Amino acid sequence: MKTMKSWMTTFAVLAMALCLGAFPAMADDVTDAINEGVNQYKAGNYSEAASQLDYAAQLIRQKKGGDLETMFPKPLSGWTAEDATSTAAGAAMFGGGVTAQRNYYKDGSNITINIMTDSPAMQGMMMMLSNPAFASSSGMKLDKVNGQRAMYEYDAANQTGEMTIVVNNKYLITVNGDVVSLDEIKAYAGAIDFDKLAAMQ
Repeated sequence: MKTMKSWMTTFAVLAMALCLGAFPAMADDVTDAINEGVNQYKAGNYSEAASQLDYAAQLIRQKKGGDLETMFPKPLSGWTAEDATSTAAGAAMFGGGVTAQRNYYKDGSNITINIMTDSPAMQGMMMMLSNPAFASSSGMKLDKVNGQRAMYEYDAANQTGEMTIVVNNKYLITVNGDVVSLDEIKAYAGAIDFDKLAAMQ
């Protein structure tokens, strides 16, 4: 019971600090949920306490997803784009994480950029980027985009390809293209503001 109390208290304090410091606009909703969770915990209603804290954490993830939506580049010349979208999931859903996506179009061509964070899926990609032999054995080629390590694969016959970039060991970016040149995939990857993304809380 003592361990459970320590975990619950630490989680509440850290979550509240995060909300108030990084997301002031959401502070009311998030802190309300945290406070309710603490009250439920003190009353011995552990399931409801956990539910309230999970709700607060989900609000934080949603806010982070909204912030990621602002990180996508504008359409390059001759291209159009849909509005960016995002999804946020807790650890119970495929390991959790926050993902944002934007689709770009030109005639019969399309490119999709995904940005993921806070997901266990990133570990494998970071290992591949840090181990050239492992990346090569998987058929990927290594590259650099604006100073960031990247790996890619491209099928010239079908004009399809994908480039993967890890930023600040925190954000996993994939640029997928269909009926596009490798140069177009690289151009969209290079249009992402990595410094701005790395600075995001």
